[in-house]
Amino acid sequence: MQKRAGAGELDVPPDDLPDGLVIADDHGRVTCFNSEAARLTGTDPAQALGGPLETALPLEDPDGRPWWRLTDPYHGLATRWGQPERNLLLPGGREVLVAARYVRVRPAGPVRQVVITLRSTEARQRMERSNAELIATVAHELRSPLTSVKGFTATMLDKWERFTDEQKRLMLQTVDADADRVTRLITELLDVSRIDSGRLEIRREPVRLDEAVRRQVKTLVNGGADAERFDLRLADGLPLLWADPDKIDQVLGNLLENAVRHGAGTVTIEVEPVPHSGDRQEGTAVTVSDQGAGIPEDAMHRVFTRFWRGSPRGGTGLGLYIVKGIIEAHGGTVTVGRCSGGGARFRFILPAGIPAFLVS
Repeated sequence: MQKRAGAGELDVPPDDLPDGLVIADDHGRVTCFNSEAARLTGTDPAQALGGPLETALPLEDPDGRPWWRLTDPYHGLATRWGQPERNLLLPGGREVLVAARYVRVRPAGPVRQVVITLRSTEARQRMERSNAELIATVAHELRSPLTSVKGFTATMLDKWERFTDEQKRLMLQTVDADADRVTRLITELLDVSRIDSGRLEIRREPVRLDEAVRRQVKTLVNGGADAERFDLRLADGLPLLWADPDKIDQVLGNLLENAVRHGAGTVTIEVEPVPHSGDRQEGTAVTVSDQGAGIPEDAMHRVFTRFWRGSPRGGTGLGLYIVKGIIEAHGGTVTVGRCSGGGARFRFILPAGIPAFLVS
């Protein structure tokens, strides 16, 4: 542990912290310089400890101005509690996220310690790239249906009398389908936002998974899928689940639609109870498999990430990310693998948990 006596005890050893930590005493001398701070700055802790804070962390703002002279923690405003996190530069132009906390003897009193946290900008850059990709994906997915809607409505408004009723109906049906596509995209984006922020709302009520599966298969068949492609293997005596029926329908719809669209051959849906195993709660498992080309081994770990697409044939690449978020919000698990014949195999398990007052 890179820490001098007098720095105060920490509940967690400084070297075990995920962020860089630098602490200076009331004279501006470094008393703590952990291993992550050393990694981020390239400074040897042995050289930093006991030396001036400005020397150990020669930080500059993006305009090249020395940060410590600008903030002046020891002689600045007595009401200042610290500095919010911001991008600063180390020698050589390397960016680092820096935040500071001023520990005072008493409110508005002299500074007893300056505590600085350092973080790499890589996580923020990854988030910015992800957000940029999300914006590009949304723009691309919205352009096609909106162009179609605009084209058909403009044509009908301009040449209404020239079209037969059947032609008008066909164009309006296309507009309606494209409006549904836009609505679905907006719903996906809202779900992603809620999953990322931990605000996905689950409205639980008793659910029978076998009935939900039959309902989703019927929807696909009514939409044009061949009924002969589906092989339902639904066990008897399945336990009721305490789940959100709309969210479960969303999960099943996504997995079955993917199997029909991107897979091949028979789509097998197995629903079976999961018995107690040690401390594991009883629940129900659903497996959806197809006879297509399957998912390459090197892509398995990316299947449930944002923007992963199994094929270049459209889609936002958000569906399986949302599936994972919904299942985990229910306390369940979802996995992906390959069938013995090579096709894709998705399996999720939801725990049973009907309140006693609903069972009695």
